Amino acid sequence: MTVRRIVTNIHAPEPDSARAFYEALLDLEVVMDHGWILTFATEAYSMVQINVASDGGSGTPVPDLSIEVDNVDEVYQRAKDGGFEIVYDIINEPWGVRRFYLRDPFGKLVNILSHLG
Repeated sequence: MTVRRIVTNIHAPEPDSARAFYEALLDLEVVMDHGWILTFATEAYSMVQINVASDGGSGTPVPDLSIEVDNVDEVYQRAKDGGFEIVYDIINEPWGVRRFYLRDPFGKLVNILSHLG
């Protein structure tokens, strides 16, 4: 048996309001739109992973989502310019990632990160 993918489901009274965050901020493409559900995706390969944590590291809460990007500083600037709520400011962490936390339109805590080096 092989797990082929893992999908995160976020409850949203108005799914279309996710576009400014997941499509515009993160450059994800809407690959399915049934009105009541939107699926955002990228053609980039990603590994199937599930994190189980007691905290988010550096004394932060465990985020609802972690999204690795190729240029965290670019996404951070887009988030600032877009007026998104930055919850944990951008920082280089001792375990080799540069990251920040922000809230999506539905209140989910999202960890945006890039690996250093």
